[in-house]
Amino acid sequence: LSTDVLVIGSGMAGLTFALDVADPLHVLLVTKKARAESNTNWAKGGIAAALGPDDSPELHVADTLAVGGGLCRVEAVELLAREGPERVRELMARGAAFDLEGGALSLGREGGHSRRRIARTGDHTGRTVEAALLDAVARSPYIRVVEDHLAIDLTVDEGAGGRHCTGALVLEHHAGELVHIEAAAVVLATGGCGQVYRHTTNPAIATGDGIAMAYRAGARVGNMEFIQFHPTALYPTEDPAFLISEALRGEGAVLRRMDGTPFMDDYDPRGSLAPRDVVARAIDRELKRTGDPHVVLDTSPIPPEVLEQRFPDAVAGCRARGCEPTEGIPVVPAAHYVCGGVFTDNDARTTLPGLWAAGEVACTGVHGANRLASNSLVEAVVFAHRGALAVREELSAGRDDTALGEDGGRARGGLPEEGAESAAAGAGRSAAPSTAPESPEGEREARIAETRARLRASMWDLVG
Repeated sequence: LSTDVLVIGSGMAGLTFALDVADPLHVLLVTKKARAESNTNWAKGGIAAALGPDDSPELHVADTLAVGGGLCRVEAVELLAREGPERVRELMARGAAFDLEGGALSLGREGGHSRRRIARTGDHTGRTVEAALLDAVARSPYIRVVEDHLAIDLTVDEGAGGRHCTGALVLEHHAGELVHIEAAAVVLATGGCGQVYRHTTNPAIATGDGIAMAYRAGARVGNMEFIQFHPTALYPTEDPAFLISEALRGEGAVLRRMDGTPFMDDYDPRGSLAPRDVVARAIDRELKRTGDPHVVLDTSPIPPEVLEQRFPDAVAGCRARGCEPTEGIPVVPAAHYVCGGVFTDNDARTTLPGLWAAGEVACTGVHGANRLASNSLVEAVVFAHRGALAVREELSAGRDDTALGEDGGRARGGLPEEGAESAAAGAGRSAAPSTAPESPEGEREARIAETRARLRASMWDLVG
């Protein structure tokens, strides 16, 4: 089973990469759950770009570097700031309907930003962008999306010219069959690893698969110690935790102790609009000092009608959980984003030839030790676009259709047709289904759940 480009992951980076690399190249995009399940879909705040009349790429660069702990790669930051506005306009052309005010983009402000530069759709921007990109992918005859297929490992050839990534082994959930997919280029867009922590804003799928596969295949991985904790997850936390967007503080909400006294000015002159790492550490310190279970996000500075209009998800989510947001929201930090990952250059290439990476799975160097709020979505589209152009140039120059499948690389045969419930694993190169240890399924699942719970507890208690 073969294709031109294999994209693993259906978030913003994977969808953008697929759209920008397709035609004449054929793309097979596999995702381990439903196509809309991704960290992108959970993004609340928005996408940062210098789009306002008082803003500039230079200011965006300065803000990004200021919060990165001195470890950002300046060239990558400059690319992001310079190319970000065009990528946002491209998203709009693809159907992403960002909020407007007076006919222009309604730009928000978040912690660490010196200007209003966050394009958003209420407080569910990720869902809006994901839907627009999925619609665009559905219209492309060059892209095929296959759900419920979990990438298990990358395949690597050890040729005379060195090691080269040639595809992936993919498990179809329902039938339990392994399928080998060969591709001229393999793209990791598998997201982050928040689920290794007990308390996280990440969905259940964020288990670090891509980073682990790349590491096992020999690609360089680094900066994994830089895990960002979002300061404001609703207390008590669920799994995943319900995220309270940083944009509320951008509109004037203030963090207070449970006794009502503000505390962020004690830690940073920017107060509640300090960068995420500063705010999360301050909250953690306050909770340990006072013994309180949470702090309070005071929304009273925001007019009630603005709160309802601009933050409908936060309002509805709080009320559904028995919290009235106009009376203050109880919040605690939770694991949110991995700033490290698979090292890439400015065109999404990893250190393993044939393997590319974009989105949270990648370490472009933009974020350094701490990510600036709303820089994740713009990083995903900027570097996915650059990577797609580089793959097109490399593969189109030497493309040979006879080396692909009979249908020109559409990757049919070993995977289900659209809408099918399980894989027909007869065609292509496929491995035998994996065999589980001989024990009742319930016992095996219980052992896995226990091991997972112990890992998450250890990470939360010892590696936070």
